[in-house]
Amino acid sequence: MAEFFDMGGYALYVWGSFGMTALFMIVEPILVGSRRRSVLQRISRIVRMKTEVAK
Repeated sequence: MAEFFDMGGYALYVWGSFGMTALFMIVEPILVGSRRRSVLQRISRIVRMKTEVAK
């Protein structure tokens, strides 16, 4: 079992790669959701501004 986790001397690289991938897979949806909310708020402000000007 220890040989499996040692990965033939490449454990730091292999487990570091797995860790970074997991981190990015967690952070990416959070960032995308944040950006989506920001864009929707900006669109909402533009629409409100246009309807106020049209009155």
